[in-house]
Amino acid sequence: MSTTEAPPSTGTNGNGTSGYRWVGTRPVRHDGLDKVAGKARYAADLNLPGMLYGHILRSPHPHARIVSIDTSAAEAMPGVKAVVTGADFPEAPPKGATRNLMCTVIARDKVLYSGHAVAAVAASTRREAKAAAEAIEVTYELLPHVLNISDAMADDAPVLHDKLFTRGVEPRPTEPSNIAARTVYERGDVEQGFAEADIVIEREFSTQAVHQGYIEPHACVVDCDQEGKAVIWASSQGHFKVRSATAEVLGWDTSRIKVIPAEIGGGFGGKTTIYIEPVAALLSTKAGRPVKIVMSREDVFRATGPAPGAIIKMKVGARNDGTITTAKAWLAYENGAFQGMAAMLGCMCVVSAYTLDHLYVEGFDVVLNRPVNVAYRAPSAPAAAFAMDSVVDEIAERVGMDPLDLRIQNCPSQGDPTPYGPKWPMIGLRECLEAIRDSDHYQSELPEGQGRGVASGFWFNIGEASSATVNLNENGTATVITGSPDIGGSRASMALMAAEELGLDVHLIQPVVGDTEVVGFTDVTEGSRATFATGMAVVEACRDLKEQLRKRAAKTWDCDMEEVEWVDGSAVHGPGEQEPLTLAAITGNAKRTGGPLGATASLNARGAGPAFSVQVADVSVDQETGRVTVERYTTAQDAGTAIHPSYVEGQMQGGVVQGIGWALNEEYIYSDDGNLENPGFLDYRIPVASDLPMIETCIVEVPNPSHPYGVRGVGEVGIVPPLPVMANAIADATGVRISDLPLSPPRVLAALTAADS
Repeated sequence: MSTTEAPPSTGTNGNGTSGYRWVGTRPVRHDGLDKVAGKARYAADLNLPGMLYGHILRSPHPHARIVSIDTSAAEAMPGVKAVVTGADFPEAPPKGATRNLMCTVIARDKVLYSGHAVAAVAASTRREAKAAAEAIEVTYELLPHVLNISDAMADDAPVLHDKLFTRGVEPRPTEPSNIAARTVYERGDVEQGFAEADIVIEREFSTQAVHQGYIEPHACVVDCDQEGKAVIWASSQGHFKVRSATAEVLGWDTSRIKVIPAEIGGGFGGKTTIYIEPVAALLSTKAGRPVKIVMSREDVFRATGPAPGAIIKMKVGARNDGTITTAKAWLAYENGAFQGMAAMLGCMCVVSAYTLDHLYVEGFDVVLNRPVNVAYRAPSAPAAAFAMDSVVDEIAERVGMDPLDLRIQNCPSQGDPTPYGPKWPMIGLRECLEAIRDSDHYQSELPEGQGRGVASGFWFNIGEASSATVNLNENGTATVITGSPDIGGSRASMALMAAEELGLDVHLIQPVVGDTEVVGFTDVTEGSRATFATGMAVVEACRDLKEQLRKRAAKTWDCDMEEVEWVDGSAVHGPGEQEPLTLAAITGNAKRTGGPLGATASLNARGAGPAFSVQVADVSVDQETGRVTVERYTTAQDAGTAIHPSYVEGQMQGGVVQGIGWALNEEYIYSDDGNLENPGFLDYRIPVASDLPMIETCIVEVPNPSHPYGVRGVGEVGIVPPLPVMANAIADATGVRISDLPLSPPRVLAALTAADS
């Protein structure tokens, strides 16, 4: 099978793909015992001889000019070995991504949000480091600040960056503003589309910034030697990114840095960038000793990137038969203190679950005095789906159609144009819609007093660069080395694909995440790319190895290689004149036939299959308190091929849970003076097990033809539908539609009270 061939669709049960021995099975994860036994080593667990502890001083102000920093008192305190400020770092360029990265790590001339790093101390104990950091005297000149999109976009808004001119506007603006970029996608004639419509619904929606809520805070240990080389142990979604970004901030060559990936206690997109590694590296260089920095939970909330809040205006037209004729969307996303591309992603996603002839989508990236926004599982897509799928539900109600039937009628198919340009490849949206329509949940009678909501969600998935090395050991076992940190069970997926290719028992394969000097360059584990792209590299390396094994067998038998086939883990002589040679027999004799057996593959993966999810939920709403209880929830998602169905189900369920939290409870709450008021899990309310029913899963398998095993990434799209699902279910239960998130008890109660008045 070539790398462009994919297996046929196998239905929606996720119980394994017909014809495979290992792909689609559910072995215990290779790293499971170490994790449940507490033996897995995270960055905060590492202690080195002579190690110091770092503590970062952060701004109490959302926007201020740094007039002076006096570190003399801190430097004289007991146990202090090094102090750094922004002045110790290379000068940042006047604008661009490098400046944004450098200024995120530590402020120089201005602080741009409460929690912005200003200085750091390394000392013998944590207590000494914290006390010394607090002794640093910083003089600030306070500046006006903006905390929300509307204020930041106002004509008289205080401008954060005097060299930020809006991209995507012609002619180029001559005055700086807080609007970093404008994105537009259009097709057809929206006015014609509205004229063709029998009904037009226009609504405005808002969502709030939310944090990824990973259990493990950011942590690293950095040891810089006297030759200027650094070893970094980091908890990250991409250690090659840690290497390149740290080098960029410090002005070092990447050859000076080795990054060893620690285990990662959750990331969900929030650990795809750096915050503390360059600070620890500079402290270690100054002190001549290893330095550990572990963020407090408060610092994680105040100083690391949440998902952005958004304001979205939707205008959608449809005919009485349920055909959506046109959509017009205006989207504005928070970027935090530095420019990003949240709005562009939202524009690409907002109507992607629907096919329509006329559309106009306009998006704006807006900077404001909050920490820079970063990815959180399908970045920007949940807010976009909240807006579009809420309006679609209203259309279904107005035309008297079942909401799933209306979505099926308007869903795109292979060959239809996407809203952002290309044509859709093979996708499984229709199959997901039909799976939910036919599910026991959707077919069941809705209990009295409850409401039911449905919604669709889309995410691109990406490919990018990956490398893998597969080594065969003399006893017939194999080691699979990749550069993708395992944040969702990818070790097991790599082992399963290698087992399938080589014909080995999966338990004879040891998957390893190698450091930056062990394995070839690999992009960050993000965009649902690890099993797709890194798995593709593993498959390619294994196929190289099978050719080598055939060659060794031919040498052993003294025959032409064309006479040798590789079947179920053994070399088979086509003419049948020789007894089959197992992989262990060949590797055991490898010294006599040419030496060790190993193969490496590096690639830039193309053809990541788009992902879709369709979900349904039943809720009840307490009319006296506004509290929403999720009574039942089912999610269907196209996995392409479920390499390890248990982990696919886990990703689906995890995305749903986080989406429910986003919809019902979670939000950043700032005081008027720009300080975060809920920087901890006591006041920032994420769902726990007692808040939720068992999330029922339905794995749909419409194989991606660009992957040898049909893989589509599954880690992200699951978080997209829950926002509109919850809104639609609450509207069904109460008759009241709420367009601002979160749908917390006070907000729901206020809406119910207003509706009764």
